[in-house]
Amino acid sequence: MSVLEQILGATMLAQTLRMGVPYVCAALGGVWSERSGVINIGLEGMLLASGLGAVVAHVATASPWVGVLAGVLVGAALGVAHALVVVRGRVDAIVSGLALNLVALGATRFVLRALYDSSSNSPPVEGFRMGGAGASGAALLARTLLDPLTLATAGLVLASAWALARTRFGLRVWASGEDPAAAAAVGVDVGRIRLAAVALGGGICGLGGVALAYDQHQFQSGMSGGRGFIALAAVILSGWRPAQAAAACLAFAALDALQIVAQDRARAASGYVVQMLPYAATLVSLWLIARRRGQGSIAGRPPSGLGKTVD
Repeated sequence: MSVLEQILGATMLAQTLRMGVPYVCAALGGVWSERSGVINIGLEGMLLASGLGAVVAHVATASPWVGVLAGVLVGAALGVAHALVVVRGRVDAIVSGLALNLVALGATRFVLRALYDSSSNSPPVEGFRMGGAGASGAALLARTLLDPLTLATAGLVLASAWALARTRFGLRVWASGEDPAAAAAVGVDVGRIRLAAVALGGGICGLGGVALAYDQHQFQSGMSGGRGFIALAAVILSGWRPAQAAAACLAFAALDALQIVAQDRARAASGYVVQMLPYAATLVSLWLIARRRGQGSIAGRPPSGLGKTVD
């Protein structure tokens, strides 16, 4: 099979969708947080901590569903902590997000050592195994499409787009991010709305951490591998819109999947170049956005109240 046939085949599509789930969930978490006006660069730490939370619960109960619940709750709890520090404590959101990432990195290694006597990985978990057990591209695609986490992620993209545009809560989130002073003047509790939005976003991001851990069938130290930062770039690239953010994440995931196809044929030296594709694409995308925004020719701007507080 030629490289072109591999790229256009079912295996490539399945790998893209499978790898896209953590990106998309993290990006949706970023959209909800930043649409409310709270900058969130802590998505990386949320992915990491929720992945470990899911695996710990799965190992303890032998239930993947309990693991999902635990991972989502860990993500939501970190969202609440970030929002409280930023909204109530008036700490700079960048500082809080960096601290969250660093704490998650160190704390996950500590928990691994404490529970499993290893600072690198957890015991294996089953996760979800839907569809046939074949090794063909069609079988892999079927398993990916039937995976509950893939289906939940697709539903969350649609639900987030609808909720932000059509529901009272979504419109209040939008107002809190665009003009918090005006929103407060008409009776919106901006602090409470931001707290709820960041917690919701953290929970959705937590689902991405669960998907990442279940895909590897264990937790590995540092396994988020920059996905939270790439998801944040997708949020910016999309103009803070859920569906567009998901599309951008799938584009980055396709580059990730391309590594698998290309590395099978590439020599060792060129394999490292292939691994750089998602990160290089992120930098190029952000550079293009900066240039086009400077010229006023790119759709989608950041919320006007992003990073602003309400007295």
